[in-house]
Amino acid sequence: MADVALQRRNMVESQVRPSDVTDRRIMAAMTAIPREKFLPGPLASLAYSDEFLTIAPGRETLPPRVLAKLIQLAELEAGDNVLVISEAGYAAALVAQMADKVVSLFADNEAVKTAKEAYASLAIGNVTVVSGAAASGWAAAAPYDLVLIEGGIEKVPRAIEDQIRENGRLVSISLNDKIGRAVVLHKRAGLFARRDAFQAAAPLVSGFAEARPAFVF
Repeated sequence: MADVALQRRNMVESQVRPSDVTDRRIMAAMTAIPREKFLPGPLASLAYSDEFLTIAPGRETLPPRVLAKLIQLAELEAGDNVLVISEAGYAAALVAQMADKVVSLFADNEAVKTAKEAYASLAIGNVTVVSGAAASGWAAAAPYDLVLIEGGIEKVPRAIEDQIRENGRLVSISLNDKIGRAVVLHKRAGLFARRDAFQAAAPLVSGFAEARPAFVF
């Protein structure tokens, strides 16, 4: 039987730490939390690989090192109220080790079931699992200090913008350029200032695409 605890340590030491992740809280969380609990059974053996994982049609997770860098970019604080939009519950489980309250939003009901079971088995009690369209966010628990989107975006829907508190931030991967870039958007006086960080590829999250002009003959 594979030593998954050793695999987690190896993931941190060989993938995460060499990728300029210096936040010890992130490395501690990734060393402790079993990623395989948030994946379908057939993918469990790939839980600590440095690659995108397709967990269902149209549902992909970021490689662990990219997710770790994205979380570090968010500069989490202990009192933060966070909305995490992802295709699996692992990202929210990591964030929950560093923030006060976390809402984990899924568009897929099977992901909701898997995440709830995983959080319960790991005694993670500060994550609320909800289901709905990603682009609508979750207004019931707003305003948020942070919205973390585990995937790519071309635009931020107004519903999401309105759920971020003043001086709050959104972290995701912008796909507007040919090369994807992790970005943090800081809200100031109702406007968002963008800061680019590292290059990264990511699948586009449903509802976060720019409107395309209709084709005309």
